[in-house]
Amino acid sequence: MTLPGIVRPSTERDLARAQGRALVFVAIIASALTLRTAVTSFTPLAHEIAHDIGFSTTVIGIFGMVPTAMFALAGVLTPALVRRFDLEATVLIAMILTAFGIAARTTVNDAGSMLALSAVALAGMGVGNVVIPPLVKRYFSDRVAILSSVYITMVQIGTVVPALVAVPVSEAYGWRFSIGMWSALAVAAALPWFFLRGPGALGDSAPSEPVRVGRNPLAWGMAAMFGMTSFATYAMFTWLPALFVEAGASEAFAATMLALFAFMGLVPALAAPTFAARIRNPFPVAVACAVASGIGYAGLLWAPMAAPILWVVILGLGPSTFPLALTLINLRTRTPQGSAALSGFAQGMGYLVACLGPVLFGLLHDATGGWNSSFAVLAVALIVMLAGAWQACKPRYLEDLSPVSSAGTPH
Repeated sequence: MTLPGIVRPSTERDLARAQGRALVFVAIIASALTLRTAVTSFTPLAHEIAHDIGFSTTVIGIFGMVPTAMFALAGVLTPALVRRFDLEATVLIAMILTAFGIAARTTVNDAGSMLALSAVALAGMGVGNVVIPPLVKRYFSDRVAILSSVYITMVQIGTVVPALVAVPVSEAYGWRFSIGMWSALAVAAALPWFFLRGPGALGDSAPSEPVRVGRNPLAWGMAAMFGMTSFATYAMFTWLPALFVEAGASEAFAATMLALFAFMGLVPALAAPTFAARIRNPFPVAVACAVASGIGYAGLLWAPMAAPILWVVILGLGPSTFPLALTLINLRTRTPQGSAALSGFAQGMGYLVACLGPVLFGLLHDATGGWNSSFAVLAVALIVMLAGAWQACKPRYLEDLSPVSSAGTPH
């Protein structure tokens, strides 16, 4: 029996937990929307910005390398940040860095400053890449597939929309406003995490001891999936507009094709997590993705303007291994601790390799005067991706494969 106006402790705890989960859900969604805005808002305007502040096409290739370089650095450093602070404070720091970098780079007039401030924004986004999967594991372990679908879809929306509106907004208000307006989204994403600092909105304890994954075949397989998918995807993000312009298309059409390429990621973002959670070994999905990428590469190489929309639609299905890998981070781990370790290692190592994608793709084009060698490298990347997927998709857990300490505790 309870007095009027007094909530029983169990009900109060349940209410607090529900409210905490709701706030975390909003925070994860808002943060996921920011994780690619600094990339795809810049790429369609790269040549205009280069002409305005003065840098070469080689520097454009370097800009294409910066996202993966900073994502790799974030993969290495974020686990230490999480141990020093906690998941919630770490993602707050990530959103603040993102907002500052995006806003500050609109004020510069030289390539060096633009690169440096872009790197700051992308470092923040890289930290967000790493911590969101373990946050899903911590707060929504009973809804991993659904929450993975939702947040990966938000990442895709945050990829598509900046690419789609970059040129029209630039024509109306200038390129500085076009690339800078996304800082407001990062500020909005930071606000919920400010109230979620501490050991967790639901009273969950932060992970204490790190999991060592350096000799774990599952971790290396996941890194190969991330690395080769990102290697090819960021090469396309950087050079797909230039490829179409060289083939005779307008810059507006080329930007639209980039947006379409990003938009196609929405379909697998919705479907891949649920599908991966329902089947024992989703390796056939990786094979289908490789086939789609191969068809898209062939079309863009040999007849880019014959059926450009078809090629881009098919090509856009290839990076479905990205949401598949993000989902597997939680499906192949038992704890938020394992999820954080696997996320940091896979994304750190994977994006380190992926740094070469945009630069190598462009250098081979400049060296040969064509795209044959560039696409040949992407074909090799598909083979490596499949080898990694073979390891990552096997139905097993990271903690069960990790080295064991002398005390018998998995590391």
